[in-house]
Amino acid sequence: MEHVEFCGEVVPLDPVRGLVIGREGDLAVDDNPYLHRHFLRIYRYGALWWLANVGSRLSATVSDNTAAMQAHLAPGAHLPLVFATTSVYFSAGSTTYELSIVLDQPVFDAVPQHLPLSGETTVGPLSLTPDQKLLLLALTESALRRGERAGSELPTSAEAAARLGWALTKFNRKLDNVCQKFSRLGVRGLHGAPGILASNRRLRLVEYALAARLVTPADLVLLDAAVESGEPEPVEP
Repeated sequence: MEHVEFCGEVVPLDPVRGLVIGREGDLAVDDNPYLHRHFLRIYRYGALWWLANVGSRLSATVSDNTAAMQAHLAPGAHLPLVFATTSVYFSAGSTTYELSIVLDQPVFDAVPQHLPLSGETTVGPLSLTPDQKLLLLALTESALRRGERAGSELPTSAEAAARLGWALTKFNRKLDNVCQKFSRLGVRGLHGAPGILASNRRLRLVEYALAARLVTPADLVLLDAAVESGEPEPVEP
């Protein structure tokens, strides 16, 4: 059965009616006022299922189940669904959501490459430093620990810094560095500019890290170990 999975709920896909996702619709994600009433639409056209962003302000990040493909779905954009399982990430306010679209007869079958799902190998030349990996884990911890596709609250920079035992100035400096690194690789929405708030940049970073499998639940031991070590943060000049 072709369906959408969200927060333990399975919603069948009707090839005639399609499916509308948002604050209201066939799949009511949340009563979050920052979320569009109708945000995403899944519909059948020809031989393919398609995903459309019918909102006016929010974007979504779309990835296949192996993180080999990732797309940025802006308002008004349409994307064919060709994989057996497609993961969709989007943020509204301080909450990041994840859902899966599962098809019975996908057009494209990915060939397993047996590569480790680690931040060092997911995106071509990208190499994360230990501190950059910890920063991503602190921001995505809630999503990684929840155990099912649903919504998770994004910590503030102060909360994430406190979780790591870092000074806020160190956290912000590391955040700037990792955002610049991803921006140079072509990741959209991370480059600091007038009108781009820090919270929006963190939301986009979380979406990208989850979709690209830069961090996984197995990596949480690194965060736990770093926190348990309890090394004092040096006073910064």
